[in-house]
Amino acid sequence: MVNRIAAGTFVASLLLGVAPGIFATGADAPKATFDVSSLRAPGGYDRFIVTYRDGTTERVSASAAAQSVGAALSRTAGTFSQLRAGKVAAIQAVYGRKLATGSDLIRTSRKLTRTEADTLIRQIAADPAVKHVEPDAMMQKIDDIRATDVTPVVVNDPYYAGYQWHFRPPTGTAEKIGSDATSYANRGGSNVANAWNLADGTGVTVAVLDTGITQHPDIDLSLADAGYDFISDGFVSGRSTDARAPGGWDTGDWTSEDKYLLANGGCIDPSAGDEQEDSSWHGTHVSGTIAELSNNATGMAGVAYKAKVLPVRVLGHCGGYTSDIADAIVWASGGHVDGVPDNTHPAQVINMSLGGGGSCADDAVTSDAIASAISRGTTVVVAAGNSGADATNYSPASCPGALTVASNGIAGKRAYYSNYGSKVALSAPGGGIYANDGTAGSPVQAGLIWSAINNGTHEPTTAAYGGMAGTSQATPHVAGSVALILSATRAAGVATPTPAEIRTLLTSTAMPFPVTPDKAIGAGILDAYAAVNKALGNDAPGEPGDGDATALSNGVALTGQTGRANGTLVYRIDVPVGARSLALRSFGGSGDVSLYVKNGEAASSTAYDYRSVKPSTNNEAVTVARPAAGTWYVTVVGVKDFANVTVQASFTAP
Repeated sequence: MVNRIAAGTFVASLLLGVAPGIFATGADAPKATFDVSSLRAPGGYDRFIVTYRDGTTERVSASAAAQSVGAALSRTAGTFSQLRAGKVAAIQAVYGRKLATGSDLIRTSRKLTRTEADTLIRQIAADPAVKHVEPDAMMQKIDDIRATDVTPVVVNDPYYAGYQWHFRPPTGTAEKIGSDATSYANRGGSNVANAWNLADGTGVTVAVLDTGITQHPDIDLSLADAGYDFISDGFVSGRSTDARAPGGWDTGDWTSEDKYLLANGGCIDPSAGDEQEDSSWHGTHVSGTIAELSNNATGMAGVAYKAKVLPVRVLGHCGGYTSDIADAIVWASGGHVDGVPDNTHPAQVINMSLGGGGSCADDAVTSDAIASAISRGTTVVVAAGNSGADATNYSPASCPGALTVASNGIAGKRAYYSNYGSKVALSAPGGGIYANDGTAGSPVQAGLIWSAINNGTHEPTTAAYGGMAGTSQATPHVAGSVALILSATRAAGVATPTPAEIRTLLTSTAMPFPVTPDKAIGAGILDAYAAVNKALGNDAPGEPGDGDATALSNGVALTGQTGRANGTLVYRIDVPVGARSLALRSFGGSGDVSLYVKNGEAASSTAYDYRSVKPSTNNEAVTVARPAAGTWYVTVVGVKDFANVTVQASFTAP
């Protein structure tokens, strides 16, 4: 992926080559915004999305819309070098369709070069009837690296314990993943495993806008036929016509045939470093992370394993067009799209592990589609991108209202490839690829996210499991966690949180990064358990509350404890009659904590029997020579953000 130049605004009367007086001028002249920032495709452009102003003839008339673009083509014809040289015939504008957002797709009779497309876009924007114009850019799935399928290993999902580190709490526990020879301290997990004590996704539908889904025994496919294939270009879909098709099935997205080479009219340019690839089964992997079946003695687990996945195919050979993705967003959330049966299973959550270069302005078609979905109560979760760059320059990562997710690895560091910046809401496990989330070396299995895939090279064949890494893999952790929040609040009779409230729930409960990231990637690392607790109005994990207390064993150190300033972690230990010398300690790590101790109920900074509040240290201790029998509670309170603190309780048994 590449950076895109900024979108611009243009006043018609200043356009090069347009005679003064053809359009209205002055302060009251209509101004159109236009976006040329995604003009990067080496194969050229023949699809443009134009949004006409309300009240104009072009807004309601397909022929008028096409004529408007035709007029712009006529004005720009003199700048097209091939046309001037007589090498090609005059270019025609052909009406495509009305998008669900109200914009129009217009096609040209041949592909335009980047310079020609730039010129045409600016000429279209010169029309006072136009509100916004952009190329129909091709988006791509966002994945960075793929591993081979899992070597079988001996929760009752057999691969869960050996591979899915990303669902466990980031306690610093050393984990040996798959066939790795080395164990790695897990400081980057999403704490989904604890959230399963509160919710499972029942009653929630998550739409996955991706490559579609394949047959897999570990995924609920009951809505696969109810999904839809929104790809409207036969070359991209692999069908014999440009028609869309019912069903959300993945028929393959391979580019490992000569017809996909740029020289043959395709999208792969080997001279630019492009590689031809077999089918990715990207949508199956993402869907598995969200809702792979659990406790079925098969394979792996999913975040919201009782949620329903609605697969929507928007990515095929070479990617997927912005116009198709925008329609799919509207449809998946319950909106109407001309020519497509209405969705009978509107999604409460949309996952988009896809993107491309170019900023997403508030009047861009993708932005309009996301706003439409949010207006129906649908939370839209998107990947930040894998270019190691500011997400402001990528779409849909920079679209207003999108819940944008960055990627961290098992060590809790920003994955080196992850996009970053102010558009990112939070991070989630996407895989660091290399040992300890490094920037180079040999990939390790602890550097990947593990889920369902397929073994097919082109068309789908047998179901399998495998690892991938990228912000594509981080995003479904968050989408699945949103499903957990919605199922928990529904079951508890609590008011359903809005998309804006869900954002706040996730960011306010995110875990502090164990090491300050080199680039800003949001509020912290996803803590699914804390988010669900807060949605239910419970004490957040670590706030004083007897039911949330973590059990301590006599003399056993609990390492890797992490929290925020003013946050609390609660522990308990059962002390028998006749015990002596109860010692309660915290030590090590970074930051600053205080210790509060109480017998019989959780302690707090205002209600305690004993305390230790040394300044600027984590080394706190309380000793009780002859403790009363019962359950003693230890509350660790963050004076500052803290990480990797050890908590220990010990006593001399009678």
